[in-house]
Amino acid sequence: MTKYTTDRAAEELQHGSNLGHLRLRHIETNDIVLIPTPSNDPKDPLNWSKPYKIYLALLVCAAMFFCNFLAAGPTVAIVDITIGFTHIPPTEPGFPAAIAKIAYFFTSTALLQGTGNLIWMPLIVKYGRRPVYIVSFTCYTLCAIWAGFSKTYGSELASRIFIGFFSGAGECVAPLTISDIFFLHERGFYMALYTCSLAAGVSGGIILSGLITITHSWRYIYYVAAALIGGLTLLVIFTLPETSFIRNTSERSISTSNKPREKDSEELNAAGHKSDQVVFEEEEHSSRAPRLGTEQLKQPYFVTSFRPLYGKFSEESIFKIAYRPIILLVLPPILWATLSMSVTIGFLVAISSNFASAFAEAYGFAAWQSGLCFISGLIGTLAGILGGGYLSDWVADYFTRRNGGMREPEMRLPAINVALICSPLALVLYGCGIEYRWHWMVPTIGLGLLSFAIATGMNVSFVYVMDCYRPIAGEAVVTQLAFKSAFGFLLSFYTNPWIASEGYARSFGAMAGISGAVIILWVPLYIWGRRIRLATQKWTMLQNLIQWNKDREVGE
Repeated sequence: MTKYTTDRAAEELQHGSNLGHLRLRHIETNDIVLIPTPSNDPKDPLNWSKPYKIYLALLVCAAMFFCNFLAAGPTVAIVDITIGFTHIPPTEPGFPAAIAKIAYFFTSTALLQGTGNLIWMPLIVKYGRRPVYIVSFTCYTLCAIWAGFSKTYGSELASRIFIGFFSGAGECVAPLTISDIFFLHERGFYMALYTCSLAAGVSGGIILSGLITITHSWRYIYYVAAALIGGLTLLVIFTLPETSFIRNTSERSISTSNKPREKDSEELNAAGHKSDQVVFEEEEHSSRAPRLGTEQLKQPYFVTSFRPLYGKFSEESIFKIAYRPIILLVLPPILWATLSMSVTIGFLVAISSNFASAFAEAYGFAAWQSGLCFISGLIGTLAGILGGGYLSDWVADYFTRRNGGMREPEMRLPAINVALICSPLALVLYGCGIEYRWHWMVPTIGLGLLSFAIATGMNVSFVYVMDCYRPIAGEAVVTQLAFKSAFGFLLSFYTNPWIASEGYARSFGAMAGISGAVIILWVPLYIWGRRIRLATQKWTMLQNLIQWNKDREVGE
């Protein structure tokens, strides 16, 4: 059975950020080292029980599902929405222009989902996760109601813009929440749940929205969503605590170097372990790391954890936190991760902007039938939990063992080969399937493979960046999300003219080539990634504009 230990070298704890260069396997016992090292405080999220952590992860994943539910879901009814606001029937010559105008409802939402995080992230870092969850999801619920009742184009567009702004907050706060409560060796799997939930929100939103429009007006999409998001908001308010926690570095050093209490030492010696380490079995480690007495775990830490506002968690200026995501693009690891996410998700945006008309033209599908084709996307997304989670963690641990227990962030990168194969293949299947009128299952399989590639590749790139720059993981995530949204927003303007000019096969074939060319750049990063991180750490720009305060260190 897998064993875990909190025994770490004092110099590693005191040094601060190692840019992902960490000992994850104990040099003598080969036990997995718990990173970050948990404190002795029961309020430390790393000390919470495993079932409670899993509940929080599932709650966060449900929140991520609904973040994208309204972003993409109503696109399946774009024809009905166009008729409702412009009163131009599909038979009129001006109908294509009317659809292009209505498309702003969805492209503006996608843009604000990413760029709005430039405002949210400083608040998340400064004041914690919980207040942002509460404010953003409460306002998201109200905006969903607003969108459902809007009668004019301007009102609907404004509601969609605010939907993007408030729903986007969840995209950047969720990965930080997962990193707060889980150890490094667990991060890949639970981050895979997060990325798959985001992708599933697109597929699930389109499927459910299509089914709703069979017998109801498109406005019921918003009514149903408002009810579901409202219920989720209540769960967030009453069951999701603050997960930001400041651990004292000197205290961690003392706690990991001192001997355990006499009772613990007897238990450890009886099991044949050294008495100067804290070692425990897999089922125990999450609730007893390091070993805590039952009386300590029963302390009412939830009384303070559930306050709406906990206080400040960093002394960094909000302005510096706000501009840091833009400057981070100069770092090669973050630039590659951002581009790889942008080209995969951006091309899904290209598909979602015209899939309804494409399936209607090629196969005569109604809106709800086109929506059901995204069931394959949902299946591909769920399969991505294995490719982006278990496979990613297994690959990283395999190379860690071969490296004598030392972990480098690049050891996770070979797992992205799955996305390298599936993403170009998916785009070719979709483009050629529509262009040459192959069986409707061909482009549908393409949708599934693309969703699988996104869930896998997005997770690997996300976790890679967070492992590299854990103290400023929030800003690194915002860099990826903001650029991804901007890329998708711009691509949405050129997709239909591109397809009209080149056809589906050639345009999506070009997208396939771009996707593969960007993703394969993981190879030079795998070879020279650590040297690049160490070299860029000495850049004057990094020292002056990117360098973070000591209170941002988390022991990684």
